[in-house]
Amino acid sequence: MLSLLLVLLCASLCSASSDSSQHQIETLMDNVLVLRLPNEEGSMVFVPLTCGEAYQNQPVTWKKNGVEVPALQGNQVKVPVEEMNGGNYTCHLGPDGEYLNHTVIMIQVENRTVILKEKSPQEGHIRCSAPNYSGSFQCSWTKAQYRSDAAVLLVKAERHLENIPCVVAADGSSIQCQDASCPFKEEQHRIALSIYIYSYSRLEEYTETFYLRDIVRPENLQNLQITDGKEFSWSYPDSWEKPCSFFSLQFQVKVVHNDDTCHSDRHIRLHDTDDNKFEIDFKTKRYIICVRAQDKHTRGPFGPWSYCSVNRNTVNCSFLKLQP
Repeated sequence: MLSLLLVLLCASLCSASSDSSQHQIETLMDNVLVLRLPNEEGSMVFVPLTCGEAYQNQPVTWKKNGVEVPALQGNQVKVPVEEMNGGNYTCHLGPDGEYLNHTVIMIQVENRTVILKEKSPQEGHIRCSAPNYSGSFQCSWTKAQYRSDAAVLLVKAERHLENIPCVVAADGSSIQCQDASCPFKEEQHRIALSIYIYSYSRLEEYTETFYLRDIVRPENLQNLQITDGKEFSWSYPDSWEKPCSFFSLQFQVKVVHNDDTCHSDRHIRLHDTDDNKFEIDFKTKRYIICVRAQDKHTRGPFGPWSYCSVNRNTVNCSFLKLQP
């Protein structure tokens, strides 16, 4: 009987030890603690908070989201955090005293994301693109239907320990970054990007690593024209680096019926070329002729389609915007 009790006691202690090791408390940035949990259901963790060394012997009281918590008294306290119930904890000098400091507790559940919508299994949640090799790139995402309140807390971008500055768009759905690397320099290290997005007390981290050459998408081609119904021509994007002999593009031309779009799988012609012109050698008088570009040397992603819609002698040229 005694040995059975010892086995049960050992199992209980081992279980408690295992539970305590399943969470991590880390400082993400000033005044922000992240409680990382294996799952969100049934968790209860006591998180230690300190108002500040200067207030060690002061009558410190605490509030959560502006509401006083009588059980929390003193400079050092342990805050019970149940499931996703984090919040903003402020410490004050006495019950009605002045504000002294604050700590925001956020919860990150491992291996689960609900704030952003996945663009596709291949692309993940974040899509990054650059119009050229100048070092400027943009990353965008889409919030889930019930997470419209979500906001960006922190962006970290670096290449080989060098920080890359980024600016968050006003609507919180994208960032614009500028890598100072020379566009003529061979990329030896990837860009590492981490975006921390929160909704209430839930925090999620989204990461991407890439070479700039992997995300360069040339912008829309310029000066589209059809000469005498025999030749379709265009120019490099205005944003593309010069000389074009060094930063070469290759082009894909697609001709579709006038009731289709450039994205249609049905086509009259599909042609790849290094030249910026295409000979029209078909008899139909109503069609849409599309062209897009990619880096010739890296064979990276194609840019958006530019096109001309032809109805006998009437020609209207335009372009499709790059999808966010």
